[in-house]
Amino acid sequence: MANINLLPWREELREERNKNFYVVIAGVVTLVAASIFVVYRYYDDAAVNQNSRNAFLRNQISAMDQKIVEIQKLKETRAELVERMELIQRLQGDRPVIVRVFDEIVRSVPEDLYFNKLEVEGDKVRIAGVASSNNRVSALMRNFDQSEWFRDPSLIKVEATSAGVNEFEVVMTRMNPRTAEDNNG
Repeated sequence: MANINLLPWREELREERNKNFYVVIAGVVTLVAASIFVVYRYYDDAAVNQNSRNAFLRNQISAMDQKIVEIQKLKETRAELVERMELIQRLQGDRPVIVRVFDEIVRSVPEDLYFNKLEVEGDKVRIAGVASSNNRVSALMRNFDQSEWFRDPSLIKVEATSAGVNEFEVVMTRMNPRTAEDNNG
């Protein structure tokens, strides 16, 4: 006899294939979702890592900026101290020079001539005074001109007063003969 199968085997096969298809689809969707999750986590971790590095760099940059400001302040302080030290050294070196300049002024003053005002500003010396005659003022100018401590004396004014004396004003340049020799030699 012939063997006839009347069971719905095609439908069972179709259902099994559909079941397998849905399992494969679910597996692929799960695999894609897992892949997306892994990629998302990787990039999220990379972004968090980069943000933490950026924050660290910002902190280091701000610390360096503070150190730079501190270094600038120290450089300014150092420059001020060096300037003060140079000024003190110049004053220490000029101490005997000032005494010598006043000595030279005293030696240059002829009789019957008196100073009312003596100003020293840098290398400029301004003298105002009273003389009994114009000849005394001329003698003072010649004495300053011959002095090695003064250069370029110039008479600003000479004015006769009602008291019979002449008021005068002289401006000249103070110099140190040692430094002049150093510059010429």
